[in-house]
Amino acid sequence: MKVVYLDNNATTQIAPEVNEAMRPFLETLWGNPSSMHTFGGQVKKYIDRAREQVAELIGAHPDEIIFTSCGSESNNTAIKGYLAATDEPGHIITSCVEHPAVLSVCRHLHQHGWELTELRVDGRGQIDLDELRSSISEKTAMVTTMWANNETGVIFPIDRIAQIVKSSGKIFHTDAVQAVGKLPVDVGKVPVDMLTLSGHKLHAPKGIGALYVRRGTPLTPLIHGGHQERGKRAGTENVPYIVGLGVACDLARRHMQKEISELSRLRDKLEQGILSSCPDVRVNGDRKHRLPNTLNVSFEFVEGEAILLLLNELGICASSGSACTSGSLEPSHVIRAMGIPFTAAHGSIRFSLSRYNTEQDIDYTLQRLPGIIKRLREISPYISNP
Repeated sequence: MKVVYLDNNATTQIAPEVNEAMRPFLETLWGNPSSMHTFGGQVKKYIDRAREQVAELIGAHPDEIIFTSCGSESNNTAIKGYLAATDEPGHIITSCVEHPAVLSVCRHLHQHGWELTELRVDGRGQIDLDELRSSISEKTAMVTTMWANNETGVIFPIDRIAQIVKSSGKIFHTDAVQAVGKLPVDVGKVPVDMLTLSGHKLHAPKGIGALYVRRGTPLTPLIHGGHQERGKRAGTENVPYIVGLGVACDLARRHMQKEISELSRLRDKLEQGILSSCPDVRVNGDRKHRLPNTLNVSFEFVEGEAILLLLNELGICASSGSACTSGSLEPSHVIRAMGIPFTAAHGSIRFSLSRYNTEQDIDYTLQRLPGIIKRLREISPYISNP
């Protein structure tokens, strides 16, 4: 059966170049880089090169990059690691549409004495910068917001957010998991203190991530043990995956502008095709400020889960939101926060593309999707049929 994979915000295919670069470290160069002998010690230079490649992608210094196991660990390390240096609980600011890897951490800290402000979003999924300004107080220890939303693709005005936070003398962390590799990210121009990225969102394997920590930012390790990562993250380095992440970042850096143009074109073709062939459909989120690969649409009067099941039968892979919350029958917290009407919220579908998607993938989806929507509406309990 033909497979059309349009769920790349959940995870991406490992690039062939990444797979090939990892192979020697699974077969022949399998030594421990912390070993004193040459067989293990020779591996360290490859970790150093990967650190440089990650840093080059985001405009950082290599010594500001800490390798982790994933985006969730990076987010936890950034938030808990910085706040651990605080004598007593203070105040945290985030947004109400964050990924669970940030929102759950902040709410956990709130249960343990921290004050928490969750900034609201408007119908486009954008936060109110005036609300951010007014929320910052003397007690505020940290602001953490995403760079781009994983469900809608909405891009926050991260440079303006960072300027507001830094002008108040506070620490700013951004979850840039969905932005890095898809958008130009330069921490030399945007004054973020910490930034999270994840390998499997940019064609590296699952199980590898990184945290950028600006020089001078205090950080208590989340994982204690050995001396790895300059004492900021203990544990024997996952050399094959670190090398893979480095190569994936290098590929993203070299091909980004071309991919932005092509993915935007394919996304727009999919969007226009859906709007012209399916009645009672709406595009969710800020259509001007969004990721080039992401389209979130709501089909009124039908259930998103039913759409996904029928798409899956035809080999088309999409999602109803974050993969981390799949299985829930409730509309996502992002869609609810944007005030999408009930009749449409349950029918929200996210299509997310990658460099490996083709014109034929979009054509095939547009050929099959209208019939699915028509079929489901004919049996929908939300529509009064004569």
